[in-house]
Amino acid sequence: MHTPQVMEYYENPRNVGTIRDADGVGIVGTPASGEMMKLTIRVSQERVVDAKFKAFGCPTAIAASSLITELIKERTIQEALNITERQVDEALGGLPPDKARYAALAEKVLKAAIHNYNSHLNEKGGSK
Repeated sequence: MHTPQVMEYYENPRNVGTIRDADGVGIVGTPASGEMMKLTIRVSQERVVDAKFKAFGCPTAIAASSLITELIKERTIQEALNITERQVDEALGGLPPDKARYAALAEKVLKAAIHNYNSHLNEKGGSK
């Protein structure tokens, strides 16, 4: 049912938690819907230097959330923005159709966190 990659990230999730005073925060889904992802990022010189997640849902939701933190660390904001749900899906070993939405949610939470970061940056009128 679950790929070996999904099981590895589910059983050994990386970067669990929340960054205090994060530079960007993204949240998709709700606990009421049975699935929710939260991503917090720390950015320095336009590069993601740290990322942490919290997820509510099935093993695939947890795996996709954990994976996205690894995919974006040490990348520039633009490089992180270019990560797609297809890349998440492939890195998780090819998700079955009924689980593919978690790759899409991982991309969506990433874009939300970066959008939040950019919004804060624009409010401050500069870069960190």
